[in-house]
Amino acid sequence: MPSSSPFLRQPASVQLVMLKVLAALLPGIAIYINFFGWAVVVQIAIASVTALLAEALMLTIRKKPVRPFLADGSALVTAWLVALTVPPIAPWWLTMLAVLIAIVIAKHLYGGLGQNPFNPAMVAFCSMIVAYPQLMSQWPAVGFTDFAAQIQAIFGQRHLDAIVMATPLDALRTALHTPEARATVSGVLGSHATFGNIGGKGWEWIALGYLIGGLWLIQQRVITWHVPAAFLGTLCLASLLANLANPDQYAGPVFHMLTGGAMLGAFFIATDPVSGSTTPRGKLIFAAGLALLTWIIRVFGAYPDGIAFATLLMNICVPLIDMHTQPAVFGHKGKAGKEPQR
Repeated sequence: MPSSSPFLRQPASVQLVMLKVLAALLPGIAIYINFFGWAVVVQIAIASVTALLAEALMLTIRKKPVRPFLADGSALVTAWLVALTVPPIAPWWLTMLAVLIAIVIAKHLYGGLGQNPFNPAMVAFCSMIVAYPQLMSQWPAVGFTDFAAQIQAIFGQRHLDAIVMATPLDALRTALHTPEARATVSGVLGSHATFGNIGGKGWEWIALGYLIGGLWLIQQRVITWHVPAAFLGTLCLASLLANLANPDQYAGPVFHMLTGGAMLGAFFIATDPVSGSTTPRGKLIFAAGLALLTWIIRVFGAYPDGIAFATLLMNICVPLIDMHTQPAVFGHKGKAGKEPQR
């Protein structure tokens, strides 16, 4: 380290950034395995192989160098995020189809890395939840960690009815949208009194794993604090105000923060540098809008977790957000690019 200025930090390579993101996902994955078994590793393997093959094929078709792009790790990050958002006992072909949509359609048809306006993993998730809602809601019951049975489920050799369960968000949505069941919402939420049972057994610990990984990414300067802070803060505020207004119908901040993909979305999805906002103020606006839409979809929409749909909606707004939040060029007054006032 030089002892005098200038102190210049060497820009990190795409490969190093992607490897750090993969490493940051490991705490959450390890806890995931503890509660739901090794099926998630099988899904990650299926997704990774599919992503690398699809990436190589598209690069070849586009006459781009295969090796450097294949080694940058971006395809693997997309694959892991897809694998972590589908049920661990989802059919193998569903995971493969989701990854193909992410890599081929959402990434390469828009020009490849750095050109995609929409988050590829969220495009894949939304496509699957719309096309195969039943399969995307078949999560294994906590404690069902029989690896042989999980493999049979993934490859279509076992009937799933006896081993699946609804996620906490599914249960809450069903209660909120069924008139005769609305009175039970406070009971459902009130029964989760201790950490480990607030959002359904195991889910809070998985969220904590993603939180640890996300904070490490901030410490490593892979991401900035703006998006996670604005997302979690807005989600917390919206759910708190609704809960104070009607605690029997609206879940509180702790429930919304520790269930579904809140932590995964805050640190690993909303922070996508390509499809998200790039200015400091723009990141705050983007993340706040994303959190508010997520809460609205969760509470009033037809889907239990609104992060994926909210992400795509906010991706559409990114050019407008960035245009109005660009800092002024040094030596100029007003917006970037304008002539100095005389």
